[in-house]
Amino acid sequence: MKSSIIFGCILSGFGALWSVGDAIKPAPLGGITCVCTLCPNKTCHTDGVCLTQVVRQKDGVVVRWDNCLAKYQLFPPEHPFLCLVSEALRETNAVGCCAEGDLCNRDLNVTLAEPLTLAPASAASTGDPWETSGSRQLIIGIVAAVIVVLVLLAALGVFMWRRHTTQLAAKAPGGKEAMRLLEEGQSGALSALVGEMTTSGSGSGLPLLIQRTIARQVSLINPIGKGRYGEVYLGRWQGENIAVKMFSTRDEASWKREVEMYQTVMLRHENLLGFIAADNKDNGLVTQLWLLTEYHELGSLYDYLTRTPVDVPGMLRLCFSLANGLAHLHMEIVGVSTLGKPAIAHRDLKSKNILVKRNLQCAIADLGLAVAYDHTGHINLPHNDKVGTVRYLPPEVLDSNLNLTNFESIKAVDVYALALVLWEICHRCAFAGPAAEYELPYANDVPGDPDVGQMREVVVVKKTRPSIHNQWSTREPMQTMCRLMRECWYPNPQARLTALRVKKTIAQLVATGDVKI
Repeated sequence: MKSSIIFGCILSGFGALWSVGDAIKPAPLGGITCVCTLCPNKTCHTDGVCLTQVVRQKDGVVVRWDNCLAKYQLFPPEHPFLCLVSEALRETNAVGCCAEGDLCNRDLNVTLAEPLTLAPASAASTGDPWETSGSRQLIIGIVAAVIVVLVLLAALGVFMWRRHTTQLAAKAPGGKEAMRLLEEGQSGALSALVGEMTTSGSGSGLPLLIQRTIARQVSLINPIGKGRYGEVYLGRWQGENIAVKMFSTRDEASWKREVEMYQTVMLRHENLLGFIAADNKDNGLVTQLWLLTEYHELGSLYDYLTRTPVDVPGMLRLCFSLANGLAHLHMEIVGVSTLGKPAIAHRDLKSKNILVKRNLQCAIADLGLAVAYDHTGHINLPHNDKVGTVRYLPPEVLDSNLNLTNFESIKAVDVYALALVLWEICHRCAFAGPAAEYELPYANDVPGDPDVGQMREVVVVKKTRPSIHNQWSTREPMQTMCRLMRECWYPNPQARLTALRVKKTIAQLVATGDVKI
C-alpha cells in the first residue's frame, strides 16, 4: 500500500512538471504549409511541424503566435522540447504543435490553464494516516528529487539540441545563395514584423520562444561594423535584411543591459532603432550573445555625413528626428491601465551610435550604457564603471563631478552630446555656400583618439567648444540652430536645455520653413 502511494506521487510529480502529450507525427513528404503570424504572406513552409504559442502578458492580454519549426529544430523528434511547456507555467504560457496537414495550426486548440484556487482542508478530518507531518515531508522530498532529476535531464537535452542545430547550420549553404537573397532587396516584411511584435502597442518585445525561433532562422551574410562590444553582421530572416550585433561572453553585462532597455514597455519609437529579438548561440567553441535589430543600409550618421553633404531641409530633418528620439527616451510615461515607461538616459550618444533610415531620419541605437529612472525614484545604474565616448563627455564627467543620484544631471549628459552631434550635422550642411568636409567635434583641438586628460584640458580648463562659422549667424534656420547648440553645451548642466525643448524649437523651424519630415 505504502509503495503504491509513493509511486503515484512520483508519477503525479512528473505530470505536474511537463505536459508531454502524444508523439508528434512527421510532416508528409514535401513538407507542409503553416499559419505564420509574422511572415509576409501570413504563411510559412516547413519540413517540420506547425507551432502555436499562447501567452498571457503581465497586463492580462492574451496573445497568440503561429509559426513554423524546421525538422532540425525537433529534438527529440517524438517530443520536441520546443513543443513542450511546464505545467507550472500553463497559466501564462501554452504551446501546441501539429503536422497533420497544411494550415493545421490554424484551428489548433491551445488554451491557457485557469488559475487554481486551493480550498483549505483539515488533515485531522480525513483520518488518513498519510496526512501526518512525517508522511507529507517524505512525499515532498520524493517529488522534489524527481523534479531535480528531470530538470537535469532537460538541461542535457537542451545542450544536445543546441549542438545538433549548430552542426546542421554549419553545413547549410551560405556565400552565393546569401548574396543572391541580399540583391533581391527588402519586400516590406521587416516593417510588418516590427509593427506587430509590439503586442498591441506595448513595445516590450516578442515572447521568448518566438525570439529564439527567429534567431535560429537567421542566416549571416557578412560583417558590416565593429564596436567596443563586438561585431555587427548583416543577416537575412524570411527574405528580409536584419542587423545582428554579436557580443562576447566577457561583455555579457552590456548585452543584458541593452536587451533589458530594448524590452522596456512602450519604448518602441520611429526614431529609436527597432528591436527584434535576442538569443545566445553556441558555435562549439564559444557562446555568442546575439541582438537582432532593424537593418538600415545607409549606415551610421557618422558614415552618412562622411560621404554625403546635406541641404537645409535635410539638416532639419536629421536634427529634428534625433531630438525627437532622445526626447522620447528621456520622457517618463506613467501608466494607468498599463505598466508605463520609465525615463531612460542614453549616456553614449554620438554620431556612430545613430543610424540613418531610408527616409533620412535618425534612429538612436546602442543602449548598452543606458540607465532607467521610474516614478519610485530608483535609478537603475549598470554595475560597472564604464562611461561614454571620451570625445562626447561633458565637463562634469571629465571633471568627475557628475551627480549620479540626480537623474536630471544624467539626462544633461545626453543633451551636451546632442549639441555636438547637431554641430556635426550643421557643419556638413550646404548653407550660404558649399558644404564643408566632415569633421568630428574638437577635430582641431585633440588627436583622433583622445584620452580623458586631453579632453579635460580642452573642454574644462580652456572651455573650448566646436567653432561656429560666421555665415551661420546671418539668417535662419542656422541662427536658431547655433543658439540651441550653445544652450545645450553650457558648462553648468542645470542651465542646459531639455531634449524636449530642443525638439519643439526645431519643430517650429520646420513649420516656418515648410519642410516635410
